[in-house]
Amino acid sequence: MVILLADAFASDLPGRLAPFGEVSSDLGRVGEAEVVIVRSKTKVDRAMIDRAPKLKYVIRGGVGVDTIDVDYAKQKGIAVDNTPEASSLAVAELAFALMIALPNHIAEADASMKQGKWLKKELERTELGGKTLGLVGIGRIARELAVRAKAFGMKVIAYDKYVPASDAAEMVSLDEVYARSDYISIHTPLTDETKGMINAAAIAKMRKGAYLVNTCRGPVVAAEDVAAALKEGRLGGYATDVYDKEPPEGSPLLSAPRVLLTPHLGASTEENLLRLGDCIVDRMKKYCKK
Repeated sequence: MVILLADAFASDLPGRLAPFGEVSSDLGRVGEAEVVIVRSKTKVDRAMIDRAPKLKYVIRGGVGVDTIDVDYAKQKGIAVDNTPEASSLAVAELAFALMIALPNHIAEADASMKQGKWLKKELERTELGGKTLGLVGIGRIARELAVRAKAFGMKVIAYDKYVPASDAAEMVSLDEVYARSDYISIHTPLTDETKGMINAAAIAKMRKGAYLVNTCRGPVVAAEDVAAALKEGRLGGYATDVYDKEPPEGSPLLSAPRVLLTPHLGASTEENLLRLGDCIVDRMKKYCKK
């Protein structure tokens, strides 16, 4: 069988997959592929599926399957899988790094120093200790983030429509997360229900000056509403690793104040690429035993 590695993975993955079939990274061979393996860049949409008559299995190296037309794949008898267990540490560490960087003005301080400025009085810091972190969603990544937040002396509360109780956080209503949190970190899949959920109405329920962190999916946040809230001083800051489109050309966030942007780095650690490889090989072993 032909196994199409459509996106970048650890350099050893092609060799590890070779016992299962012929491994190719040539997207022009999608019509020959029985297995397609992607990350976040390649979209397995209806058009791609229609070009792949031999396709039987799609693996997404990462969390979520919103880059795959799952319903159409099922209609075509194509199995869809992902590797949510691999990326939890990597994404949680980035979310926490963004939470530290925002109130400490790390990016602005570094840029100003390189411009010959000395903004010691202007850049007033605040601490994470004693603050409340609100998690929207309490999956693997959010639970890892909760561990790190508690180590810094933060109180952690969370809302998840599908999880009534958790040992990682005090479970409360969504409105209570908005009202009580000094920091809000979003950890929901992108669905019709969650698209645009962080909008002007939601922001109005948040504490004035709250910090917002997004490492899940860009469209969960209404970028224009967040930009407006930053300009008005409603939000203390916004940090994101994900966008409506990538790169985020023309996004209102690019010119908004108190914004910290990273280029979808959440899963891009050396260790996570190795874990992704382990998960993908494990899934291929199971697939080939069927």
